[in-house]
Amino acid sequence: MSADTARDTFQAALRGALLQADDPGYERARRLYNGMIDKRPRLIARCENVADVIRAVHFAREQGLPLAVRGGGHNGAGLGGCDDGLVIDLSALRGIRIDPAMRTARVEGGCTWGDVDHATHAFGLATVSGIISTTGVGGLTLGGGHGHLSRQYGLTIDNLLEADLVLADGRFVTVSETQHPALFWAIRGGGGNFGVATSFLFQLHPVNIVNAGPTLWELEHSAAVLRWYREFITNAPESLNGFFAFLSVPPAPPFPEHLHNRRMCGVVWCHTGPEEEAERLLAAVHEPAEPALHGVQPMPYPMLQGAFDGLYQPGLQWYWRGDFVTELSDAAIERHVEYAEVPTPLSTMHLYPVDGAVHRVGRHDTAFSHREAKWSEVIVGVDPDPANRDRITRWTREYWEALHPFSAGGGYVNFIMNDEGQERVRATYRDNYERLARIKAEYDPDNLFRINNNILPVG
Repeated sequence: MSADTARDTFQAALRGALLQADDPGYERARRLYNGMIDKRPRLIARCENVADVIRAVHFAREQGLPLAVRGGGHNGAGLGGCDDGLVIDLSALRGIRIDPAMRTARVEGGCTWGDVDHATHAFGLATVSGIISTTGVGGLTLGGGHGHLSRQYGLTIDNLLEADLVLADGRFVTVSETQHPALFWAIRGGGGNFGVATSFLFQLHPVNIVNAGPTLWELEHSAAVLRWYREFITNAPESLNGFFAFLSVPPAPPFPEHLHNRRMCGVVWCHTGPEEEAERLLAAVHEPAEPALHGVQPMPYPMLQGAFDGLYQPGLQWYWRGDFVTELSDAAIERHVEYAEVPTPLSTMHLYPVDGAVHRVGRHDTAFSHREAKWSEVIVGVDPDPANRDRITRWTREYWEALHPFSAGGGYVNFIMNDEGQERVRATYRDNYERLARIKAEYDPDNLFRINNNILPVG
C-alpha cells in the first residue's frame, strides 16, 4: 500500500479530523505552548475518542513515522509536537465524571487542570495538580505532578488510582495496582514513554475555600527571607504550602501601583484549614523582614489555581531548567541572591516544597525517584519577544549551573529541556532507571514513544 493510500485509509477511519500542511487549521493546530520551538508535523490526528487513538498508533507504527502525543500542550520542551511525523492531539477528549461518594474523578486525556478544578469544586473536592490551570492533566501526571496541595496530599501520581493506556502495539489496557502493576509503577513518574494515556482515575480530597495569596519582600531581604523560609516551611503543618519565588510584580490588580514591575522576592501560600489558623501561622512572615505586601485571603481553590493563567499565555518564549534540592544551604542561598534580579518581567525562579506527604512514599514505590527531596526548583526565562531568546536562555543556564552543585543531582522530569541529554534523564530516575528500561522493552521495544524525556528499552 502506498503512503498516500495508507493516509487516505487512515483518514477515512477517523471520527476526528486529520490535518495536513495545506489544510485550514493546520497552522494553529501545530503551534506549541513554547514559542521558542517550531515544529511541522506531517499529520495531526485530532482524535475524538479512544478508537481514533488506537488507529493513530497503528498508523504511526506501520508507516514508521515519528509520533508525538499532545494533551494540554503545555510542555516547555515542545514534546507535544514533532517534525515530519504524526501528532496525536487529545484536546477533544475532555470528559470528566465525578463520584462524590467515592471521592474520585475520571478524567480524559485532553483535559486541563482548569477543567478538573471546575468539575471537582462543585463538590467541594480537589486533587493535587500544578500551579497553572491551563496545564494539561496527562503530561503533569505522568511526570509526577506537584503543586499547592503536595505537602498535604502528595504528588499527583500518589492520587492516581488507575489509568487507561493505548500501547505501542495498539492494545488498550487499564493499569492499576492490580492490573498490569509493573506498567502502573512505570507511568507514575516515567512520563509518556509507555503509551497514550486516554483517561485517569484520581483520588479527591475535601478542598474548597483556601487561604491563599502572596507575601512579597524587597529584593534586598532575599537572603534573610530564604534562610527564614527554609526552616519555616519544613516545620509548618502540612495543611500549609508555600513556594518561594524571585519575580517581577505584575503591573495589574490586585497588586498596588507602587509595586508594579518591581523585582522582589516572595512566597505564594495555600492553606486548607480555617482562616484564623492561617492568620496565626502566617504572623511569622514579619520575622525575616517587614513585608512590602501580605495578600493572603480566603478564596475558592480554583481561583488560586488560575491566578497565573493570564500572565503565561501560549506562544511566549520559554527556557527552563530544574533540580531537586534536599538542603538549602547558606552557600546555595548566596548563589540564589546573585541571580535574584530576573532578566525580564515574566522570568522567575520557584522553590516548590515536596516534603510532607510526598516523603511517605518510598523512592522505589513509583518511578518518581527523588522522594527525599525537600524542594523542586525551577528557573524559568520567559518573554514574549523572540529578540530576548538568548538573554533569557543565558540567564537560566548560568543560574542553573551556579546552583546545580548544591542540588540532589536530578530534576523533575517535566522541567527537563530537550537539550539536556540522556544522562540528565538517568540522573532524574537514578536507580529506578534500569527497571524502567526493562518495562519499556516489554511494552515498547521499538521505542515508538520516544518524543519525550526518553527511557531507552533494554532487554
